[in-house]
Amino acid sequence: MAMAKKEAIRNMVRDESDPVRLQEFQVVRPDAAGVVAEQVVDQIREMIRQGKLKPGDRLPSERELAKRLGISRASLRHGLRFLAAIGVLNSRHGSGTYIAPGPPVLKSESLQALADLHRFSYDDMFEARNVLECALAELAAMNAKDEHLALMAEEIAEMYATLDEPQEYLVHDIRFHRAVAAASGNQILSALMNMVSTAMYESRRETVERATDLKQSAELHRRIYRLIRARKSREAAAAMNEHLTLAQKAFTSEQEKAVARKRAPTGRKRG
Repeated sequence: MAMAKKEAIRNMVRDESDPVRLQEFQVVRPDAAGVVAEQVVDQIREMIRQGKLKPGDRLPSERELAKRLGISRASLRHGLRFLAAIGVLNSRHGSGTYIAPGPPVLKSESLQALADLHRFSYDDMFEARNVLECALAELAAMNAKDEHLALMAEEIAEMYATLDEPQEYLVHDIRFHRAVAAASGNQILSALMNMVSTAMYESRRETVERATDLKQSAELHRRIYRLIRARKSREAAAAMNEHLTLAQKAFTSEQEKAVARKRAPTGRKRG
């Protein structure tokens, strides 16, 4: 009886560095179509719904988990990549794969489809971001916890480290905004913001190589973070508004450069 009690206590206080026990996962049975990656996705989602997997939990290693599920590592990777793409999982280099601590990420495909159908302008997108993210920054200044502040600080450090790598910089940029959203404490607003920002990211990554304002952008992110940390809600919202206004101008400039480059003559001589 005493041993069972000790085991229960050990399970309750499992260290964050310990992975979820393999026994929690069930062997995957391929369906008639032989699709197993989707079943991996469904199983992990169901375990989250049941509370068997919680935010911050670390998954077993890829090798161990594939063996436990009875599938190839390639099939497992396919499922895990999908879950990472929609924000359910986070991969930390040298540490492992974790259940994401932040809000759910809504798929942006539906928003992009509406944008294509109704010809949403990028000005509309930025206006939507401004309405959502200024409110989220204000809420974050009121509700941010230490772990949210630590994540923001980490992403800012990565921004400064990748000023010469625009594509990498953009990844940390969007992660910072998602950290602010998570810090707000409002998961509905956070999910909506993530959907809009993901749609914007898909467009920005095609133009960011022509960006000339990344250092200024990093400094504005750091200012937003410091205001949130100082619990200055109105100032944080104002700083977010300034950042998004400049980001809109930068995006427009990058697009114009891209159009001009396409129209420029190739330099080939005729004859």
